[in-house]
Amino acid sequence: MEIYFSPELSKEEAQVLNIVNQQDKAVGYLSYIMKEKKIYVFGHLEVEGVEEDFKDLVKPYLKGIEKLTEEAEVFSHLSVGGKTLNLDEEEEEK
Repeated sequence: MEIYFSPELSKEEAQVLNIVNQQDKAVGYLSYIMKEKKIYVFGHLEVEGVEEDFKDLVKPYLKGIEKLTEEAEVFSHLSVGGKTLNLDEEEEEK
């Protein structure tokens, strides 16, 4: 299944992106909220089996978010099918 970002809300201090499949059906979301020098990123994908596609979408997005504010600390929580998703495979093995 192919998944894509579909913007829902975009402001300087916050953004909400729907994650949609090829039929334009919402299957999850990704959002960030910026407060001073902290950025909180939350995401959830309902369907399992496309974790790698989700990672491929989210990794460059997070790198871009980190560039929004110098010295910003980024906190993130991502999940797929209710299970926490770790973007760093090395940490998953520990």
